[in-house]
Amino acid sequence: MKTHGSAVWNGGIKDGKGAISTKSGALSAYPYGFSSRFEGKAGTNPEELIGAAHAGCFTMALSLILGEAKFTAEQMDTTAEVTLDKVDDGFAITAVHLTLKAKIPGCDQAQFEELAGKAKAGCPVSKLLNTKITLDASLVG
Repeated sequence: MKTHGSAVWNGGIKDGKGAISTKSGALSAYPYGFSSRFEGKAGTNPEELIGAAHAGCFTMALSLILGEAKFTAEQMDTTAEVTLDKVDDGFAITAVHLTLKAKIPGCDQAQFEELAGKAKAGCPVSKLLNTKITLDASLVG
């Protein structure tokens, strides 16, 4: 399977503006720029998109792993917090922290942590990112 995303940029780093699009059309010329990346202004940024991709990938991987263990999640909510730090040669994504809250009938905390850990290690986006990835997983209800 192959898919793609694309970006267009016009102008300098601080005064320029960009637009990000996805093959599916989920994003179509969605704005991004310096101010949305570093100043909290409207628009998206690459780290936010990586976080959404990682949260989605991890949660799908966990759904598969749960099914193999004969569990079905009633609900799973995942947030992937992506850290962008200033380093010697510029900026780098230095960490991703996954926070998962899930309702899984019949699953105990020890089983849940083991299965969530397998999903964290095995999801394709986790494998892509060359950074420290941590996880807090809690069962609710």
